[in-house]
Amino acid sequence: MPPQLNAFHPVEMTDADFGSISRLVYEVCGINLTDGKKELLKARLGKVIRKGSFPSFRDYYEHVVQDSSGEELVRLLDAVSTNFTGFFREPQHFDYLKAEFLPEMAARRGYRQRKLRFWSAGCSSGEEPYSLAIALMENLDHPETWDLRIIATDLSSKVLKVASAGIYPQERIHSLSSPLWKKYFLKGENDWEGDVRVKDSLKKYISFERLNLMEAFSFAEPLDCIFCRNVMIYFDKPTQADLLTRLYHNLTPGGALLIGHSESLAGIQHSFRYVKPAVYRKEK
Repeated sequence: MPPQLNAFHPVEMTDADFGSISRLVYEVCGINLTDGKKELLKARLGKVIRKGSFPSFRDYYEHVVQDSSGEELVRLLDAVSTNFTGFFREPQHFDYLKAEFLPEMAARRGYRQRKLRFWSAGCSSGEEPYSLAIALMENLDHPETWDLRIIATDLSSKVLKVASAGIYPQERIHSLSSPLWKKYFLKGENDWEGDVRVKDSLKKYISFERLNLMEAFSFAEPLDCIFCRNVMIYFDKPTQADLLTRLYHNLTPGGALLIGHSESLAGIQHSFRYVKPAVYRKEK
């Protein structure tokens, strides 16, 4: 255990500290913390340092790498991960699903193979996979006749707890029309007043799991569509190329990859076919 310090004791991050921690983060999860992120990293880890009463970032780093349980490493990655999201964020992707992808898949599958598999990679606190589930319910013909599954993963165990619970402040669903949120959410009462909870009828389509994209992953069945939005922006080019290869191999022929609109695959070797901004397909 680190020695006890005053909770307000200032702890400075040296360049050596930043180098050690940023290399560890990169090696474990591929997040590339450039030199300009030093102050951000210091701020993100400040609470962890104070709570653990570590006398220096060097002591904290040694504590993380010596923890055989791996729990301290998970806490570090939780602190480093950026988890900004929202319901129906980047709505152009959901417009694409409605207008092009889902009608095409429905025509291709017909009535005998009504099965679709989606992956929300980097699902954060759950708004993305829940938005995807709503999109499927609203845009598939007789969705109850489909075998639907959304796998939602994130590096952060902290946000996955929020996602699994499916409870949000009511203002978080401002992008949904009143009929829509009443259809898929329950309004909180008493101690839960001001909150909403995702209905079980929607949650049943989603499974939440912790996954580090830098580790080997595979799925029992090929995926039809992967949402990997605003994730690769934190990786360097070689890491992005490696991840894209593995995403490609896990997609069914004709499957779609959706990335963030602030991201680009330009200058990265990959096998996807460009469709439109932030939308790519695997050749049929």
